Amino acid sequence: MSVDISITDRQRILDHAGSSPDEICGLLLGEGDRIVAVQSCANVSAAPATRFELDPAALIAAWRAARRGGPRVIGHYHSHPSGDPRPSATDAAEAAADGAIWIIVGDDVMTAWRAVEHGAVHGRFDPVAIAIVPDPSP
Repeated sequence: MSVDISITDRQRILDHAGSSPDEICGLLLGEGDRIVAVQSCANVSAAPATRFELDPAALIAAWRAARRGGPRVIGHYHSHPSGDPRPSATDAAEAAADGAIWIIVGDDVMTAWRAVEHGAVHGRFDPVAIAIVPDPSP
C-alpha cells in the first residue's frame, strides 16, 4: 500500500517541520490514498515541544469545506523534533483505528502510516510507502 503526494506538498510539509523547534501539524486532504493538498494548522497542545494537537477550528473548517465539494480530510501530519520519524507510543495511544494516514517527519525524513486496529507498530500503525508524484498541471 502507498500514498501519493506531490513534490510540492512533500516539500511544504518538510519546510513546515523545519520551521519550528516544537512539533508542527497539519491536515492531509485528498481522496483515497491520494493527497491533493496539505494545510498547516496551529499546534494547540499545552506541551508543543513534545506533543501535538490540531487546532479544532481548522479541522472543522476542513470538514465543512469537504461537505461543500472540496477534498476530504484523509489524515494529518506532524513532526518529531527528537528526530525519530516513527509513531511514538503516545501517537498510538491517541490514534483512532480509523484508517487515517499519518505522516511523521523527523530529521528531514518523512514516513507514512495508516492507523488501524492491531497495527504492526504499537498495535496501532501499519507502514505505508510514500509515492512522490509530479505536481498537477495548471
